[in-house]
Amino acid sequence: MSTPEHAFDRHMLEALICPQTHTTLHYDAERQELVSKAAGLAFPIRNGIPVMLVDEARELD
Repeated sequence: MSTPEHAFDRHMLEALICPQTHTTLHYDAERQELVSKAAGLAFPIRNGIPVMLVDEARELD
């Protein structure tokens, strides 16, 4: 089975939690982000790797 070079493994989502609130994250495939509704942050996924740094996160509108 082949996957795109920078595809995000959705199974990894089950193991990741928000570094600020320690709550579950939601995958936004369109924006390639992991969203923490509790923290009001969206963590980017770059080259298939989630960047779980609060300083790199985008604040939700």
